[in-house]
Amino acid sequence: MKLGAGPAFHLPDLSGVIDGVAVGPSETVRLETVYYDTPDLRLARWGVSLRHRAGEGWTLKLATPPSAPGRPSALLERAELTFEGGSKKPPAAALEVVRAYVRRTELVPVARLSTVRRRVRLVDGKGARVAEVVDDEVSVRDGRRVAARFREIEVEAAGQNGADSADEIIAPLVTRLRGAGAGAPDPTPKHIRALGPRAIEPPEVAPTPLLPNAPAKDVIRNALAESVGAVLHNDPLVRTGRDPEAVHQARVATRKLRSNLRTFGPLLDVEWTEPLRSELGWLATSLGAVRDREVLLERLRDRARSLPASDLRSATSLLQLLATEIDGLRNQLAVDLDSQRYIDVLENLVAAAHSPATLPDGDQPASAVLPALATTPWRRLRSAVRQLPETPTDPELHRIRILAKRTRYAAEAVVPVAGPGAEAFAKAAAKLQTILGEHQDSVTAQAWLRAAKVSGRRAFVAGELIALEGIAAAAARAKWRKVWNSLDRKRLRDWMP
Repeated sequence: MKLGAGPAFHLPDLSGVIDGVAVGPSETVRLETVYYDTPDLRLARWGVSLRHRAGEGWTLKLATPPSAPGRPSALLERAELTFEGGSKKPPAAALEVVRAYVRRTELVPVARLSTVRRRVRLVDGKGARVAEVVDDEVSVRDGRRVAARFREIEVEAAGQNGADSADEIIAPLVTRLRGAGAGAPDPTPKHIRALGPRAIEPPEVAPTPLLPNAPAKDVIRNALAESVGAVLHNDPLVRTGRDPEAVHQARVATRKLRSNLRTFGPLLDVEWTEPLRSELGWLATSLGAVRDREVLLERLRDRARSLPASDLRSATSLLQLLATEIDGLRNQLAVDLDSQRYIDVLENLVAAAHSPATLPDGDQPASAVLPALATTPWRRLRSAVRQLPETPTDPELHRIRILAKRTRYAAEAVVPVAGPGAEAFAKAAAKLQTILGEHQDSVTAQAWLRAAKVSGRRAFVAGELIALEGIAAAAARAKWRKVWNSLDRKRLRDWMP
């Protein structure tokens, strides 16, 4: 946690602040740091920083995740990656992580900071670091000239024992520092202070506030910007594997983009949308290959826990085949993300989020034209359900799931102009998508288990898992009609024309 501090502030004695924790000797060091970014400060605006510090090398900090409920928003938790390399230019490995932000531009020095740091370490009875408090006097340099100065106090927990433990360590230290005259918590990073107002502008891609009578093209732009922003935000997390949900979120964003381009198609230039949808399909397939297998592995691991103890070893060996398959798919995904084709897709997506190629009718009020467009996926879904036989096949139920997903995305896209009715309808469609997704996941699991080239004990375990998945598929089949009926009864007139 960062705190402001004035020129007259002095670090207080920190002895006894935390039971069982002693104060180690203090030290003073001088730090010379150079921050790199694009000329338009894309990294800073996304909450990312890349710096070189003399004697320490390169450090990349990724965006701060959203605060969990009940957690203090001023507490910073950031993924921090370190890289070796000379001081003249950022190392290739660091550039790969932020490739989605940088794309075809270059990283250049944007801020040079000289810091006098006074550090106090707090250690436990074994001498292990529990926390440290640093008092930084920072000079922002413009050549040889000092352009600005500021001071901040930073309290950092070692973090070995989890976030809750970090809170318990940081809170009493902050209380002691505030009592000694330190300022209020301020999470603003040093380089953001140094760069000024441009660094706190919205990210390169972000929805903008909508006026009450906004034209349809503005709502379309916002819908696209939200999903493109999700693709960009999750890209570094996909590359580094630091968030198991990142592949899922990136895939959802690409699918939602394809769906929205289809839903809003009558207001868009088809020669613009179709190539973009095609490339999004390629990206979604690459992400989906990894995500589907990761979901399958997690699912079968959960199923395996219910098997007799004597079968667990064979189940682990069986599922290792799937884990190896996932490694190969992740390697292919990495190749795709490093390709020029992917960079071209990102450039086109950013352009789409800023200025979609709308037709003249896109200038009409959104409330007058968009809700009607959102009914098309719903009508297709309803027609498909009514044409189902008494006992649908697995592929037929899978198609209903896909149509339910498109219906959900279309309703979500028009919530800004259609209101709570569309939001409630989208939630009901999501429930149908979920129950049919459970059915499809079970079908997929059975197919993989049957195709696995195993014998002996592993084949026996595969049969056990197939039986369990058959029960799960039957349960989903028994429920989906009830969920469908709930969606079918929704008050469509509340938002649909």
